[in-house]
Amino acid sequence: MNQHIELHIEELVLHGFTGYHASGIGNAVQREIARILYERGLPANMAIETNIDQLHAGSFILQPGGKAETIGNNIANTVYKGLAK
Repeated sequence: MNQHIELHIEELVLHGFTGYHASGIGNAVQREIARILYERGLPANMAIETNIDQLHAGSFILQPGGKAETIGNNIANTVYKGLAK
């Protein structure tokens, strides 16, 4: 079964990421959330068409010196978990 999923994140607010290249983190989030949605699809609790004005996805532990790719992957997984609540 093929699904067409369109996700638009208007603004991604990150606290505590001074010194990181924001676009690198944003690009990593985009790639990882696309991969997750491709592999898992939408969370079961989501309707076919869903608009979410704001999602507080929570937090995660970041090891010192984390790379933008790792940070973006963590954010994407945290957002997906937030969608599934």
